[in-house]
Amino acid sequence: MADSTRKDLAAEVREFLSTRRARLTPQQAGLPVHGGQRRVAGLRREEVALLAGMSVDYYVRLERGNLSGASDSVLEALAHALQLDEAERTHLYDLARAAAPSGRRPTATASRVRPTILRLLDSMADVPAYVRNARFDILAANTLGRALYAPVYDSPLFAQRGPVNSARFMFLDPASREFWAHWDKGADDAVAFLRTETGRAPHDRALTGLVGELTTRSDDFARRWARHDVKFHRSGVKNLHHPLVGDLALPWEAMDLPSDPGLRLNFYTPEPDSREQEALGLLASWAGTGTVVPSRND
Repeated sequence: MADSTRKDLAAEVREFLSTRRARLTPQQAGLPVHGGQRRVAGLRREEVALLAGMSVDYYVRLERGNLSGASDSVLEALAHALQLDEAERTHLYDLARAAAPSGRRPTATASRVRPTILRLLDSMADVPAYVRNARFDILAANTLGRALYAPVYDSPLFAQRGPVNSARFMFLDPASREFWAHWDKGADDAVAFLRTETGRAPHDRALTGLVGELTTRSDDFARRWARHDVKFHRSGVKNLHHPLVGDLALPWEAMDLPSDPGLRLNFYTPEPDSREQEALGLLASWAGTGTVVPSRND
């Protein structure tokens, strides 16, 4: 492992553990609180060590970024002491694997969408669907998916460069705040997912480049990135404001494509007989007849 990569990984471990420790109070951890003013917002290092059943010196070594050699039992004790959720626990294990003496080789990410997946997208005519990678590059979409995401495809950000990237749109295009009705939540989720991916694929140069670009160009991204929050991106409800059909609350699902490492199929399924289903029907009609979705400049 190169020295620069090792330093970056150590910094990631250090900040992740320290931010998880800072958010947890003694009361939440079930520890007695004595009189006097505490100088830290959350748990002290010695309190984490006590909860995890390890020496203070060993915990300090871990929090300084040295997870190399940490056993599964140590990681499990640490996850329990810090009350990590599923995504955070997985992130801790990812960081530990990356710190192993053998290192972790880059994950081979599929660079194109196979014809069978393209046919699958086209067959999903009644629901918006698209395929993206872990960096939020939208690599393929069906007709209704492109129509739903018209404000993203219409962004000047992608006039001279591609592919369309929903994270760049969210943080670098002011129009995203109108398109995503709950922008703050969407921004929190996007950053947490990207942080999760940096643990899973620490050698992905394109991912590192995207994070560096957004950190330097967007204060909103940089502030969220500093929190070191992680999250799985599996399902939920997306609140969008479309220029043609108005406000939409669309349940969505994300499915990994096992034969295409790093690619994920996202699709929206409106409730039966809902306003959203009717709106998507109208959007499908406009898209099918070649009606142009108005741009922001119209």
